[in-house]
Amino acid sequence: MNGGLNIFTLVADASWPVKFVMLVLLAFSFMSWVIIIRKYTQMKAATESAEEFEERFWSGGDLAGLFREVSGRGADNGGMETIFESGFREFARQRQRKTHDMRVVMEGTERAMRVAGTREIGLLERNLEFLANVGSIAPYVGLFGTVWGIMGAFQGLGEMKDVTIAAVAPHISEALIATAMGLFAAIPAVWAYNRYANRVERIASRYEVFQEEFSSVLQRQIQSDDIR
Repeated sequence: MNGGLNIFTLVADASWPVKFVMLVLLAFSFMSWVIIIRKYTQMKAATESAEEFEERFWSGGDLAGLFREVSGRGADNGGMETIFESGFREFARQRQRKTHDMRVVMEGTERAMRVAGTREIGLLERNLEFLANVGSIAPYVGLFGTVWGIMGAFQGLGEMKDVTIAAVAPHISEALIATAMGLFAAIPAVWAYNRYANRVERIASRYEVFQEEFSSVLQRQIQSDDIR
């Protein structure tokens, strides 16, 4: 204790089961941070892409021209662009069939947009479950390591004749490191999960509003075409 708290020494002196627990928690933490960074980039790109596309959509340009521009990029599309492309493609297909029932046309168009929207939200939600699992499991994994370490420490102390605080403290510290690492892995995962889950909900709401607005635009287009 005179040399202060040395984390590396405590980890090195821990028993092998406790070391294994720490290794698992370290892997959980590393994978969580990889997902956190990737999701930050993905959420930011989805938000910026939605804002940019909405600006182009409401600029008053030709929808057919916008569709050709979006579909020409192919796999580079995502988010709201994919929803628009799927909806307009189905709308154009229904109109090419000379379908005069507006209800049939709009049901097919809205269904195509819902499918595309669900797929895009699924991509945003991917790996969020892992963060939730780490946030809920990691503290218990660390606690298991702590309990195991304390059991080993007391078993060793039972063989000593003179038991003092100086003899107990290092062993207890080794065991508690596992709990600390469990919290180290869990806290960022829980924070990131809550934050990204809320952002996914906001993006999903934005997609749903766009689908309703786009449906209204297409309905007005059908009515104007019928009048002609």
